[in-house]
Amino acid sequence: MRLEVDITGKTFRNAAGETHDVIAGVTFALDAGEVGVLVGPSGCGKSTMLRILAGLDHDFQGHVSRPAGARVGFVFQEPRLLPWRSVEENVRLVAPRANAAKLAALFEVLELSAHRNHFPGELSLGLARRVALARAFAVEPDLLILDEPLASLDAALAGRLRDQIAVLMDNRSMITLLVTHDVDDAVRLGDRLFLLSPRPARNLAELRIAAPRNKRGDAEIAAIKLDIMRRINGDDTKLDAS
Repeated sequence: MRLEVDITGKTFRNAAGETHDVIAGVTFALDAGEVGVLVGPSGCGKSTMLRILAGLDHDFQGHVSRPAGARVGFVFQEPRLLPWRSVEENVRLVAPRANAAKLAALFEVLELSAHRNHFPGELSLGLARRVALARAFAVEPDLLILDEPLASLDAALAGRLRDQIAVLMDNRSMITLLVTHDVDDAVRLGDRLFLLSPRPARNLAELRIAAPRNKRGDAEIAAIKLDIMRRINGDDTKLDAS
């Protein structure tokens, strides 16, 4: 099972009729069990790229090859929960045949067990993001796409949720692609990092991280982050390396 990406061009036209280049040349491939991370500054076209990879946008130049018949789990930047359905109903809507025991285990990892009957309006942003993650994992995806799943969370909450995502990824054999502008998230979650330029996005570099996620110490993480910042040539990309 393999994802192959070769996007040579993507443009969009604004309301004034002006054409803007979003992606100018991004190429990479991922196999099952690998976690790839697209790292780049805000506005460089990362979210647009994910829509292309998920098959939601066909207006581009190049080629994307997804595994035939692959189940896709997509976590958008916003949770996008149906407000008139409970937490469990939001999850079961996309995974109606989800095994009860597996669903209970998923809710346990994501700290949602006590919120199964709550409605989105009763949830904090952190809990709503957990429900969006539960919905994506519940379909048992072959391809999991995560678009800034930790955005707008405070550092402590983001760190806890990042650890929970790592646990869920480690227990599944799937292709995972994460988008982030946060270098710390990229280094702690990814196996292969694809560094992108400001818009229009181009490949700057690819970095493989050999150590398993749970074996990466603070010193190694700091060294990898420093390497990344050197590769992207520092300040111009405005990446968050904190």
